[in-house]
Amino acid sequence: MWPYPRIVAHRGGGKLAPENTLLAMQCGLQYGFRGVEFDVMLSKDGVPVLMHDPEFGRTVAGKGNVADSTAAQLLMMDAGSWFDPRFSNVKVPDYESIFRYCYQHGIWMNVEIKPVPGHEEETGHVVAQATARMLKELQNEPQTSATLSSPVVRSPLFSSFSFTALTCAKQSAPEIARGYLLDEYECNWLSSLEKLEARALHTNHKYLTTTWAKEIKAAGYGLFCYTVNEIERAREILSWGVDGFCTDRLDLIPPDLA
Repeated sequence: MWPYPRIVAHRGGGKLAPENTLLAMQCGLQYGFRGVEFDVMLSKDGVPVLMHDPEFGRTVAGKGNVADSTAAQLLMMDAGSWFDPRFSNVKVPDYESIFRYCYQHGIWMNVEIKPVPGHEEETGHVVAQATARMLKELQNEPQTSATLSSPVVRSPLFSSFSFTALTCAKQSAPEIARGYLLDEYECNWLSSLEKLEARALHTNHKYLTTTWAKEIKAAGYGLFCYTVNEIERAREILSWGVDGFCTDRLDLIPPDLA
């Protein structure tokens, strides 16, 4: 049900590096995390890039939005100064460069498909097609020493709050597993998982109950939570049968937490 790392670095480096950047992925690896979660959306010209917010202002300074910006424009934008002025040279990365880095370093990826509103279908298809293509190319390349010395590199998993985006990802790359994201309990959660042929349900740990956790596991699905930043809470939900979770506190919660 859950053949992936149990504890995953949220947006690459949690609170220790500017999120959704190559620096964040490097940070997670330095702390021993062999699993990362990050967000992917499309530029104006249909190129997948790593970004959580559709509008600028938080991790990218200024006004504007991703859907109205070309990939060339986005890849020149400062994605590090908001975190620390020392990281002003850290730019918005494209999905392909991050995917290749993670794969070549034996890092499993939870790829959250994060469509700009109104672009759900296109984002689902494009991200899935790009992922399938890169997997095929990388699997045919000689393995690096990092890959050979790490655990077996597993196929990534798509997750999304968008049922439509995940449906389109399923159509374009049915061989890549899917996890449906929910913030709070929804009465039709099981029906949604069945329609998506999903492997897991991903949900906010704040709203998870022991009863719901048992129902998810009894139905035969993996159960993944976001974003757990306290060891006591991590151990509690693991005792409920949770298979994995992502964390911002890479400095507090080790990847091999017992």
